[in-house]
Amino acid sequence: MTILHTINKSPFQTTDLDSCLRHARKGSAILLIEDAVYAAMGNTGISERVGEALKNTNVYVLGPDLDARGLERERVVRGVEIVDYGGFVDLAVEHDHVQAWV
Repeated sequence: MTILHTINKSPFQTTDLDSCLRHARKGSAILLIEDAVYAAMGNTGISERVGEALKNTNVYVLGPDLDARGLERERVVRGVEIVDYGGFVDLAVEHDHVQAWV
């Protein structure tokens, strides 16, 4: 069973990302949305953990949420895939279950 984990809170304000990373199994996917997109930014205290997660999971970030916060797409951690709303829907359909970390 594959799971799409969605995270919407900033990793600088909650421990949702850390909890998700502890529970995400190999082959799962993680989608960063809303304020969680800050976790996709390189050269932060979080970027190393996101890089480690990429070894076992696919990590995605919602592009429109990056844009809404004025974040540069070029600063996204290497290996994190930027998706649009259609990509979000595709991910939800491709996985057996969606786990929202709210």
